[in-house]
Amino acid sequence: MVSADALTFQGQLLSNGLGFMPMAIIIVPEEVVEALGGKSVKRVVGTLNGHPIRRGLLPMSTGERFLLVSKALRRELRLSVDAPVTVTLAADPNPDQVDMPEELTEGLAEWPEAAAAFARLTPGRQRNLVHYIGAAKRAETRAQRVVKLLHQLASGAKPFRPAKEPQ
Repeated sequence: MVSADALTFQGQLLSNGLGFMPMAIIIVPEEVVEALGGKSVKRVVGTLNGHPIRRGLLPMSTGERFLLVSKALRRELRLSVDAPVTVTLAADPNPDQVDMPEELTEGLAEWPEAAAAFARLTPGRQRNLVHYIGAAKRAETRAQRVVKLLHQLASGAKPFRPAKEPQ
């Protein structure tokens, strides 16, 4: 749910210019960034063409701020690069919130050592690992990733995201 102090703007979905990363970006107007709280605001909630989003507000080398839009979300919303978009944003009231997949929640509940290690990770690192698990299309792959992560956490190893999982 977007708060009453949310700001709406018209933007454009742009290529990120990095061929190896299938993301697009939306540049957030400077006046919107300032109204949200300026550079101190790191995470936002809102909507993209009416679809709920929770994202990081990322800095560009030019000083502008932008939102990443994944290929999967573009496909779901039927958006192509250069498409006009309507964006509504508010500062995230719970910027450290991590939306956990059920498989990981259950695994951490069963393995206290892994849960303690996961809790020591930064919220950003937790989100990264949750995204890695959630990006798997098949339930079996998600389960394998959860088990691997739990073993790494419980053993004290730093969890990492391999460049490519063997199929």
